[in-house]
Amino acid sequence: MTELLFPLGGRRAWAVWTAAVFTYLVTVLHRGSMSVAGLQAAERFHISASALASFTVVQLTVYAAMQVPVGVLLDRYGSKRLLIAASGLLFVAQSAFSLVDSYPAALAARAVLGVGDALVFISVLRVVMSWFPALRQPVMSQATGMLGGLGAIMSTVPMAAAFHAFGWTPTFIGASVLSLIALLTVLFLIKDTPYDEPLKRAKQPLSEVRRNLRRAWREPGTRLGLWTHFTTSFSGSTFGLLWGFPFLVQGQGLPPATAAAMLVVPVLAGLCYGPLVGRYAAKFPFYRSWIVLAVIAGSVLMWTVVLLWPGQAPLPVLLLLIVVQAAGGPGSMLGLDYARTFNPATRFGAANGMVNTGGFIATLICIGMVGILLDVSSGGAPQTIGDFKYALAFQYVLWAIGIRQILKYRRRARGHLARYNPEAYQALLANKVVPLKG
Repeated sequence: MTELLFPLGGRRAWAVWTAAVFTYLVTVLHRGSMSVAGLQAAERFHISASALASFTVVQLTVYAAMQVPVGVLLDRYGSKRLLIAASGLLFVAQSAFSLVDSYPAALAARAVLGVGDALVFISVLRVVMSWFPALRQPVMSQATGMLGGLGAIMSTVPMAAAFHAFGWTPTFIGASVLSLIALLTVLFLIKDTPYDEPLKRAKQPLSEVRRNLRRAWREPGTRLGLWTHFTTSFSGSTFGLLWGFPFLVQGQGLPPATAAAMLVVPVLAGLCYGPLVGRYAAKFPFYRSWIVLAVIAGSVLMWTVVLLWPGQAPLPVLLLLIVVQAAGGPGSMLGLDYARTFNPATRFGAANGMVNTGGFIATLICIGMVGILLDVSSGGAPQTIGDFKYALAFQYVLWAIGIRQILKYRRRARGHLARYNPEAYQALLANKVVPLKG
């Protein structure tokens, strides 16, 4: 009989979770390291706006493409091995990016960074699932996203100051060293399971792996999660990862220091949104889609105000845009919560991998299209506020697609659960979650 060596949610659980969250924090720092380096990168590599966007597009394309394979690897090898591999890859990628001076080599470094990044988040979520009771998992997942967001803070004002004081190479080398520290932390602190048996590493034939992937994909709740993640997160990610800083500096005429400071605001706002969203999801799981739609509506409304404002918008309006948009991060976590509640634990990695592709696919599409539209609008001249408004209006295309799909799969997910698992559906109606089997 399997024995529980460490209590769920006990001191050892918190130590394991802290190590995992530190790794995620460092990963988010690397992911967002172009947020204040875009203008310097354009000068260093002598590239246009669309070529600059390709750094983030390549990184996110690799990340999205890796999510389903990573889910399969996670189900087989566990969080610890994947987090060790991720930390090593991030160190190599960021170190290389700091040293190269050619555009193709820099693109290759960002691609490797995307591979390392892809291994981290769902591995950290598996730590939450393994070490904490089910009722606490939504809140712990939100806390994971919130604290990981501190890496986004580190990638803005501190990195901008480091670029100014030390230059390109020392700044990126210093960031890469953090991944070595994370690797050692994972090696000594993380354990895959609190039980007395080692992690079961299922050696399934390829046909069985494909069957499980098909089952996860055919589950409407998985697709509801994917489109939730797609629609809630891309706007804030596009702003924070690349185009927010140029939009605020070149488009809105703000000083670079002010713009860098404003990129910290979404993370701070997310620290407030996260606990509220987590508690709501845990207490009213049947009504999670309403908060998703409210988050999307808030972003659409504020971007409409900013894009229709004559000329440059006042600073308070820009701040309100950033604060409202910040709810997209916690909102996207509900997509992963759908994967957890509509799939059995045996498909957790595969389902989460599928869901987690949503926001990153939308983000890479949006970042790439904004870069292309900026080049088209400006004709090679310095971008103006009009160019940015024209390019950023592309967001409405993705919002329209996403909202339609959320409404479609919300209906299908509820109907599928009611038909094939009426006990779980009745529990969901009563705002309870019953773990699924299969």
